Amino acid sequence: MKIIKLINLLLIVSTSMLLVQCTTDPIPGEDGKDGMDGMDGADGASGTAECAACHNVSTAEEVHASYLFSAHYNENMDHQEPGGGPDAPFVPLSRYGNRGFGPNFGTSTCTACHTSDGYIDWTEKGTALTGDGVGPIYPGTQTITCNTCHGNHTSFDFENDGYDYALRVVAPVTLLADASVTIDYGKDGMTSHTCATCHQPRSVFPLPNEDGKIAVNSRFGPHYGAQSSLLEGIQGAEVAGSLPYEEPASAAHRRGSSCTSCHMGESTGNIDGLHSTIPTETSCVQCHTSGIPSGDFLVEDIKTLEDLLLAEGLLKLNDDGSVSPVGGTYDLIPAQALWNYRMIYYDHSKGLHNPKYAKALVRNSIEALQGN
Repeated sequence: MKIIKLINLLLIVSTSMLLVQCTTDPIPGEDGKDGMDGMDGADGASGTAECAACHNVSTAEEVHASYLFSAHYNENMDHQEPGGGPDAPFVPLSRYGNRGFGPNFGTSTCTACHTSDGYIDWTEKGTALTGDGVGPIYPGTQTITCNTCHGNHTSFDFENDGYDYALRVVAPVTLLADASVTIDYGKDGMTSHTCATCHQPRSVFPLPNEDGKIAVNSRFGPHYGAQSSLLEGIQGAEVAGSLPYEEPASAAHRRGSSCTSCHMGESTGNIDGLHSTIPTETSCVQCHTSGIPSGDFLVEDIKTLEDLLLAEGLLKLNDDGSVSPVGGTYDLIPAQALWNYRMIYYDHSKGLHNPKYAKALVRNSIEALQGN
């Protein structure tokens, strides 16, 4: 029995020594000879291939050539307006840092869209500089340049996120005059969000006072940014009448196209389309295959509405042949008709952005003023 126990003990000790030996670093041998090099792998895709699709000389030349015909290039972004006195009959809008959007005019300032530096500050920092209205806040000519609208790419995942073309604004736009409305052209129309950033109304139709009347001043209307709202089919003073108002965002130009697809389409010689933002027949016939409709479909109705508003005393004829609102307090229907007239004027497309909605606003206003 003692012999068996002794044998078992020896087995345990010898096994332990083997385990210790297994966990001890081995003694290194001589270095072996290097093996043969393997074959080179195939080159991967160029990391700049997608970049070069836009960032190349021919594309840049085409962009610059067409941009020379645009209003963005030919009109000083820091627009001038009368009012500076005999020594300065015209003053830059960049002085009006105390003006802005919305019911309280506190969201942004004129400089956000009327100066290049102001636009960059607004889109990057959330606000443009403000001032006391005495002198320009952003000095210089403030012409719109490539750098005004284009900054850095927000994403390089072009396959999933879509090309953002390094635009400063590619996200859907919540309107400054009415935060309950967000205009979203979708991924395929994301470049149009840059347009809607400034091409939006400064104000909405005001609420009546205690007597049910509307206060009107010389600037009555949505301001010159009515394009996005008319295209969307919203923010007109929808007077009841014989023509219906379609659902917002249901217009053919809204559903089947976008700002950029119509205004930045294929050029016919760099004098239109592309960065000129001048619509071309080439773009129109993509949808209007049987022929482009006349752009004067609303001219007679607009003239009729203008004459009625002149007769009502809500418009006055100026020495230069233009018309402007007459300040005062008016009944709801005449004020709504004036708003609709001004909305079509400020849009500057003669209603083409949304023909059915524009037609309904004007025709129903005429009927209401005529008592029909």
